[in-house]
Amino acid sequence: MKKETGNLKISFLGGVGEVGKNIMAVEYGNDILIIDAGLGFPSSDMMGVDVVIPDITYLQANLSKIRGIILTHGHLDHIGSLQYILQDLRGVPVYGSKLTMALVENKLREARLNHVKTQVVKDKQKVKIGCFNVEFIRCTHSIAGSMSFAIQTPVGLMYHSGDFKFDYTPIDGAPTDLRHLAELGSKGVLLMTAESTNAERPGYSMSERTVGETLDSLFLEHKDNRIIIATFSSNIHRIQQILNLCEKYGRKVVFTGRSMLNNCDAASKVGELTFKRELLTDVGSLKNYEDSQICILCTGSQGEPHSALLRMVTGDFKGIEITNNDYVIFSSSSIPGNEENINNVINLLYTKGADVVYESLRDVHASGHAYREELKLLHNLIKPKFFIPCHGEFRHLRAHAELAVSLGMDKRHIVIPDMGDTISVGRNSIKKSGTVPAGIKLVDGLDVSEANSAVQRDRMQLAEEGICIVAITVAPNGALTSNPQLIARGFLNVKDNEDIIKEAEDITINTIISSNFNKTDWSIIKNNLKKNLTNLFYKKLKHRPMILPLIIETK
Repeated sequence: MKKETGNLKISFLGGVGEVGKNIMAVEYGNDILIIDAGLGFPSSDMMGVDVVIPDITYLQANLSKIRGIILTHGHLDHIGSLQYILQDLRGVPVYGSKLTMALVENKLREARLNHVKTQVVKDKQKVKIGCFNVEFIRCTHSIAGSMSFAIQTPVGLMYHSGDFKFDYTPIDGAPTDLRHLAELGSKGVLLMTAESTNAERPGYSMSERTVGETLDSLFLEHKDNRIIIATFSSNIHRIQQILNLCEKYGRKVVFTGRSMLNNCDAASKVGELTFKRELLTDVGSLKNYEDSQICILCTGSQGEPHSALLRMVTGDFKGIEITNNDYVIFSSSSIPGNEENINNVINLLYTKGADVVYESLRDVHASGHAYREELKLLHNLIKPKFFIPCHGEFRHLRAHAELAVSLGMDKRHIVIPDMGDTISVGRNSIKKSGTVPAGIKLVDGLDVSEANSAVQRDRMQLAEEGICIVAITVAPNGALTSNPQLIARGFLNVKDNEDIIKEAEDITINTIISSNFNKTDWSIIKNNLKKNLTNLFYKKLKHRPMILPLIIETK
């Protein structure tokens, strides 16, 4: 048998230098294995954007090499871009746990991608994908069906942690098999790629069961209140605990929010969420019950603009209004960038008279990501020769790298990746070896566009600078048939700036009079008008509004 001599290549198309949009390519020879395909959420300057997905130009160019996509778990930052990228990566099979694939198949149906080959895998199942032999290993996280991977490559064994924590009392009673991880480590792991989200946090993460105990005490303390709980719709273990408490205390449950309904339906179909159907009721039946008999489980823990909780607090949710007898629990943490939205919702709830509790007040949320002591345990179990920290902002990656060094790893054996980096790993070497195209695409409704698209630039200008519409009617010879009309929005108060409006009208008239309509293209006249008015508004107001000239030729 011919000895393999090439290097393993790891290319990062997302998930490093950021939280979210996780996707990486593992490549050897003519085979590429993709790990995860997540999305990110738009920043405040991405006007009207729904979600952010990775640029997969590199994968499109190498489609013939792609052997499969393996998924760690069902959170959107790991599966959310599949419905978009599989439109370009047709024929690529997808592998994941039963809950992960149930959530994926919901998204694929919505996108009308009906011919994607999917395969459900179990704990410790091994699957040959191209030249890679992948073992799927169950791990504990904040969603059921989470997996890590032991990938046998022609160069050596690679271990990818996925998102994980070491929860010794998980809700499903299935903790991570530490002995199996130790067995992998004893065989010799060439490379480990591991998440870094909580690499700065000392100690151990809190068990999910502790959250259940806190929620139990809150149900007791507020037995006369209507209880409303906002949590991540993908946190099936949290939802299971809430359903158990509702059954224990005789409360009917109302699911609200599309993702909450869809995820709970998918989880119950695959057996990851179990409850008696008579426990549920609907919004229309709320009037038949006392507040003490109801628990509303909803989306909106991040203050999302169209979420169920925000619509309730603003009076836009038919059948549910917030009252002074409501006890609202934010059973979640804030995703970076959402803090202002969350605080706004909390303040609105207080103005309605509701009582509110959140993570900083009680133990109503447990992170699904390993803290420093858990990361140390993982390193000591796996004992990798080489290490690449991933899944986190640069400061998280740096902290994780430093943690590995503190455990005795040679810092020359650690590479901190940037977006687009390709890292080559041989039996005795690791180094950055180049880059691949990497960036973002913006999803706006049904449209997928580049980050610097004309639409985005126009939205930014409209938001920051305003708009001025200039309507002009001219005769065929170019003579004005009436005074120009200027409509200014978003950059000046017309009543207080009549002199500027008059000057703008004069500039418009002079620009038209000085133009030769018989010899000059209208687009040139419009550009001249834009330039002259832009100069005026910047000189007078320090604004550069969008100028839209409308030239109407009369007969």
